[in-house]
Amino acid sequence: PKILMLDEPANGLDPAGIHWMRSLLRDYANRGGTVLLSSHLLHEIEVIADEIIVIGQGKIVAEGTKAELLQTAGTFVKAGDASALANALTAAGITAGPSGDGGLRTEADPATVGKAAAAAGVALVELRPADGAGLEEMFLQLTSTTQREGATA
Repeated sequence: PKILMLDEPANGLDPAGIHWMRSLLRDYANRGGTVLLSSHLLHEIEVIADEIIVIGQGKIVAEGTKAELLQTAGTFVKAGDASALANALTAAGITAGPSGDGGLRTEADPATVGKAAAAAGVALVELRPADGAGLEEMFLQLTSTTQREGATA
């Protein structure tokens, strides 16, 4: 066939089976075939996909190549005391929003974010450019308002 449509193909496979499936699908695509893959295993999507569509509550919330979707500006920052970090950034005039695993994402550069946290005495556990942060973090950010109640708590 010209197009393969697969729903959760790695579900229940062991690591060797996942590797075999990934190689099979990549080879198929490299030979000119099209693979439409639906999965909640975001790492697998990140490893295999060339183009991605992110769906939240039945609506497309983002689409593009993997590089386009994973390339974001700004900074990812995380502190032991998330509330103190949010307050420090707000006091410094830096707008930040939640971004997976208890961290915050902001458009400010890492040095500015680090200085604001240091000035407020907030110890950081992670501070890095947000680009390439990963598909899972991007998914959580894009769908944070469309997740089931309590799913992101």
